[in-house]
Amino acid sequence: MTIFLRIQPDDLSFPPLQDIMDVSNQTQVRVFLFSGLTDDNKLIPFLFMLFLVVYTVTLVGNIGMVTLVHGTSSLHSPMYYFLSSLSTVDLCYSSVLTPKMLLDLLSKVKSISFYGCAVQLFFFAGLAVTDALLLSCMSYDRYVAICHPLHYVLIMTWRRCLGLVLLASFIGFFQAMVQTTCVFHLRFCGPNLIDHFYCDIPPLLKLSCSSTLLCDTLDVFFTCFCGVGSLVTVLVSYTLIISSIVRIKSSEGRQKAFSTCSSHLTCVSIFYGTVFFIYLRPPATGFGKWDKVASIFYTVMIPMLNPLIYSLRNKEVKQVILDATQKCS
Repeated sequence: MTIFLRIQPDDLSFPPLQDIMDVSNQTQVRVFLFSGLTDDNKLIPFLFMLFLVVYTVTLVGNIGMVTLVHGTSSLHSPMYYFLSSLSTVDLCYSSVLTPKMLLDLLSKVKSISFYGCAVQLFFFAGLAVTDALLLSCMSYDRYVAICHPLHYVLIMTWRRCLGLVLLASFIGFFQAMVQTTCVFHLRFCGPNLIDHFYCDIPPLLKLSCSSTLLCDTLDVFFTCFCGVGSLVTVLVSYTLIISSIVRIKSSEGRQKAFSTCSSHLTCVSIFYGTVFFIYLRPPATGFGKWDKVASIFYTVMIPMLNPLIYSLRNKEVKQVILDATQKCS
């Protein structure tokens, strides 16, 4: 027996076209694309060789600095312990971004997976803040050495030095975890083109199709707490250091006191000068080529410059390098 069902046209209810479009627009992005460093194919071979050399020097310089500090008994002091910690962070910091950037220079499609972008952002944000906090720890160390030399050994114990490094690392990676979790809990419905050469918070927030108020607030809070807090520590430390150096009567004593912190002051000036150029400017409509140049200097060049500055401007480090060179020859 055959049964016929009579269906009225009104019984066929299809969702409105706008609802279908809304659902499709909420599809989560699985891959992000980078705009890259340049669209000029003629520049790509030059940029690749340049940054390959920079990354090689970064690896050799930072690994060499860590090996030098840990292998030389005369450098077993709090100042050089912080320096070896800074070199370790710089080594990891550069390795998070530079190999991917070199690979993208040779690729037609500069892509990164959704979770790969999250991992890159987490380590970049964590190591960048740890780097800044270590610079402030080093300024505190120089303050104690110059302003309280008789109590230096009692104040800067190994336990305190280790505690400062661990605290800097904890704060750095805690804020990175909070911010990365916030950003990647947002909906990314498309487009998926990041106008940068790595995953950073501001360009990612521009791509989100959900409210970014919480993430913007967290970004401002951690920037003020970590960045401004670190800078204030550096400024206060060096204000007290300079006032103490001025009170030294002999010119030789003043020169010796200033030479102990000149390398660190140079690294701090380069680091914060570049950061200020990137972040402390009026908001712009787009991300220009000079922003990318500043970002390259901040993320790629500074990890290379730090060990070079300490090698060239620090008499003890230069002497150890000369002694090691003479032994090898």
